[in-house]
Amino acid sequence: MPKLTTTEVTGIEPTCVVTGGNITHDGNSDIIVRGVVWGTSKSPDIEGPRTTDGYGTGSFVTRLCDLEPNTLYYVRAYAINNVGTAYGNELSFTTTENSVPILTTDAVSSITQTSAVAGGTITSDGGSAIEQRGVCWSTSPMPDMDDNVINASAGGTGQFTCPITGLTGNRKYYVRAFATNSEGTAYGQETSFTTSPVLPSVTTTTTRPASTSRGTSGGNVTDNGGSPVTKRGVCWSTSQNPTLADNFTENGEGNGSFESSITGLTPNTTYHVRAYATNAVGTAYGSDRTFTTDPVTVTDRDGNVYNVIRIGSQLWFKENLKTTTFSNGNSIPNVSNGSAWSALTDPGYCWYYNNEGNKDVYGALYNWYAVETGNLCPTGWRVPSDDDCLALEKYNGNNESTIGGKLKEEGTEHWTSPNTGATDEYGFTALPGGQRTASGLFENIRDHGHWWTSTSYSGTDAWGRRLQYNEVKTFRFFVNKKTGKSIKCMKD
Repeated sequence: MPKLTTTEVTGIEPTCVVTGGNITHDGNSDIIVRGVVWGTSKSPDIEGPRTTDGYGTGSFVTRLCDLEPNTLYYVRAYAINNVGTAYGNELSFTTTENSVPILTTDAVSSITQTSAVAGGTITSDGGSAIEQRGVCWSTSPMPDMDDNVINASAGGTGQFTCPITGLTGNRKYYVRAFATNSEGTAYGQETSFTTSPVLPSVTTTTTRPASTSRGTSGGNVTDNGGSPVTKRGVCWSTSQNPTLADNFTENGEGNGSFESSITGLTPNTTYHVRAYATNAVGTAYGSDRTFTTDPVTVTDRDGNVYNVIRIGSQLWFKENLKTTTFSNGNSIPNVSNGSAWSALTDPGYCWYYNNEGNKDVYGALYNWYAVETGNLCPTGWRVPSDDDCLALEKYNGNNESTIGGKLKEEGTEHWTSPNTGATDEYGFTALPGGQRTASGLFENIRDHGHWWTSTSYSGTDAWGRRLQYNEVKTFRFFVNKKTGKSIKCMKD
């Protein structure tokens, strides 16, 4: 059988009380009906008056009404399962002779973002003087004296009003009028109202450059503030916290996320961006975010100028590196002798065939010890990692067997014929600068392009990439760190 207790009787009025029960065990059979039974004789059961208060275990509360004033009653909680009916402990109570007041809650008026006027009408004092009257309110249903309370001016029956302040805009509130006499506190029916709209809630999404003159950003309108969003987009400026008085896009209306393309920008310039959303109340802005447009060119410590190209999210030098000075200002040793080259365990560079005439087209050849310093590329740029190269190879659905031709310079001015599959689709303009072997020999100019990555493979070897005149694919390899190879710098 179920196990249960009867809840203490409270809120005793002439005709109504509040009680309930708590079912702590279902007797190994589902509770199909529960409630309380009552009567003027002891041990009331389900053959007499009873409530039906759901099913299952746990506590429940019920209100008994239509009782006789000033009368002794007995009450027990009950629970029914497939085995039978069980009862909680018996309690008794006597209804009061007088009653609490009778009143209604009036409609709420003068609603603003932060205030409203509420009140009620007391139609009966219950036979006892009104001691307190007013309204209680909350953001949860059925507010009572434990929630927010505003007392009205003293008085008896009749209508009264109360100003409610300190509210939040676009928020739903629940209100009940109350009146208290010597018998207790009574409440009017619950009513609700929503404060006036506020500004929308909008966030700025990630900003990023798209070229030397374009960028992308966007936003997400998470709440319209209680009034439809009629305009949204992003605004931008070179100064912090841009507004609609600056440049802006328009990206429709309503809630939700959106993306904006920002155009007409200046190269290598930092811009501030904020999403905005406008409703009937005004315009709200998201947080300030920044991005920097792509540079057109970059200059190294020697004064060499490199064109910059974008491939997806990566920025690259179009030309091979040709600096003879580290970014920290230190000189890079130029090692022309083959034996000296093969003995190096420190940074070094050379020109192919030790001929500086190859500089302008093919750039310099560097050993990996120069790469390892982290100072080879201009400040803000770096030698790409093996993962960077893998990402390049996978750009736009490509892979290492198809990307090579799209990276090579077209034609045979610098590449040996047939320069298979060369389209230079992405403007990478890879050139065949050859390499210098770990033993100091020069090879492969015009046939192969060899480039270092910054990723070490072992104590003696590091990862690199190769493109060939007779292949459309890229070759991933590791080779001795003494080898001299070309460098393509990419943006940090």
